Amino acid sequence: MALARIARSNLRRSGVAFGSNAYQKDMFNERSHTTKCPLPSSHVDGSFSYISKIKEHNSMNFSMRGISGTPYYWTPSSNTQRVVEESELEDDRQRYAGLEATKPGEKPRVVVLGTGWAACRFLKGLDTRIYDVVCISPRNHMVFTPLLASTCVGTLEFRSVAEPIGSIQDALSKDPNSHFFLASCTNIDTNKHEVYCETVTNGGLSREPYQFKVAYDKLVIASGAEPSTFGIKGVKEHAFFLREVNHAQEIRKRLLLNLMLSENPGISEEEKKRLLHCVVIGGGPTGVEFSGELSDFITKDVRERYTHVKDYIHVTLIEANEILSSFDVSLRQYAMKHLTKSGVRFVRGVVKEVHPQKIVLSDGTEVPYGLLVWSTGVGPSEFVKKLNLPVSPGGRIGVDGWMRVPSVEDVFALGDCAGFLEQTGRPVLPALAQVAERQGKFLVELFNKIGKQDGGKALSANGIQFGNPFVYKHLGSMASVGAYKALVDLRQSKDAKGLSLAGFVSWLVWRSAYLTRVLSWRNRFYVAVNWGTTFVFGRDNSRIG
Repeated sequence: MALARIARSNLRRSGVAFGSNAYQKDMFNERSHTTKCPLPSSHVDGSFSYISKIKEHNSMNFSMRGISGTPYYWTPSSNTQRVVEESELEDDRQRYAGLEATKPGEKPRVVVLGTGWAACRFLKGLDTRIYDVVCISPRNHMVFTPLLASTCVGTLEFRSVAEPIGSIQDALSKDPNSHFFLASCTNIDTNKHEVYCETVTNGGLSREPYQFKVAYDKLVIASGAEPSTFGIKGVKEHAFFLREVNHAQEIRKRLLLNLMLSENPGISEEEKKRLLHCVVIGGGPTGVEFSGELSDFITKDVRERYTHVKDYIHVTLIEANEILSSFDVSLRQYAMKHLTKSGVRFVRGVVKEVHPQKIVLSDGTEVPYGLLVWSTGVGPSEFVKKLNLPVSPGGRIGVDGWMRVPSVEDVFALGDCAGFLEQTGRPVLPALAQVAERQGKFLVELFNKIGKQDGGKALSANGIQFGNPFVYKHLGSMASVGAYKALVDLRQSKDAKGLSLAGFVSWLVWRSAYLTRVLSWRNRFYVAVNWGTTFVFGRDNSRIG
């Protein structure tokens, strides 16, 4: 440090250039002035320059670290020399720590972004004798989404629908070169085969945000999608989504809080009605199942344990078109009839604005609410939107029949964030768990195949035959509507013919199917026990947190 300051002082006092032009050209044969920046910078072509790295120049025989030269100009400038403190350089090295590219003789590294259905099915089947695997996600578990609505009202406990990622792929916990990183990917450099990440800390680290990079041989993007708000003002600020366990936790806390607040003295009749008005936006399977669970909770638990306000609580489901549009017409009619009988009110309309205590429909109708759950489908995330990758109809990452992203090497995408490119002639598949799971199964079989043929390393799979492309066949749809009733639609498409069931038998099929689809025996046991205790003792209405 002291030597650097002395050198700079001597240079300034000398006030002369370093000899002739020829000598200057030898010394400054490239522009070496650098500017420190904490993030990779994106160029027009989508590549990223790791500009925080300080280039080392050996043409100048200075032994001091931190001095970099600039091109010589006839008029000397005070910016000719720049001293960078060693502590700043050290801070950059820590900030951009990470995993470097694999070396010859090492296993190829597969980086997986996400812990959803597609990512976890891929991770579960990956042969870790062939590959090292790194999973990067802002959550360390998979959510069994078909049963998530049941946790909002206490039918199931939250841990019953959360599967730790370490139990899905134990190499992430045990193998020295396989890792799980609790972080969000912020950018991808497909030329350098690197991903740039930012840790999810919530105040846990002294320096935030903490950033790092990971080099990959193969990259699998399965980062999922985000709830669609259609740009409607106030949705993100005031509505609850139902995609994650923490969403279900917040819904449950708000529901129980409103029930308890409404019993306090001095609350007006109008305010009680508002507090206990639960509004669900969206008539898809998630919205219908949540409405059914909520009507069950009101019928069997609220009327018994909150007798003072039992007549004020009710549920409204708002949908712009038909509910359960992908189901058979007879099943849709059955669902509407059953839910109406259970106390759910249907309103056909489009939401224009969302305010803290009311929503405004496009026809000017104002609907007050105490709990607002938004379930209108999903769309591409902000992360997916900013990637410089091919785009499929709907804004997803464009892929071919083998889940490859064209125009870049060694990058694959699957699940809700990916869709077939228009030139493939294939339709974009719906954002369903069974689609994502089967794409993950297809891709992991492909990876294990090319890995056995020494195609796992970066840029090494070009000559390998991938075999037949992915083909999706719909296995059917199911939805619970509460009160031991459900819908089962086994048609392969909306216009095809097939078996359709509704009622108690369908409810048994629904529960049996999902119980067998839960990933681990531990969680299957939890789910079965939760169902049993709820049937015998009712739902727990304790508000914790």
